[in-house]
Amino acid sequence: MNVLAFMAPLAIGLGLIGLVAFVWSLRNGQYDDVKGASHRILSDDDLPR
Repeated sequence: MNVLAFMAPLAIGLGLIGLVAFVWSLRNGQYDDVKGASHRILSDDDLPR
């Protein structure tokens, strides 16, 4: 039972840290250009002509 008193707040704390990190990444524009990476991988800019 003592383990539950330790693990439940720890799980809630880790969940809140994850939520704060996600909100921080949203506010800093990490998800603004979703299609950009998928189009960049198809470009042939590094190939010699």
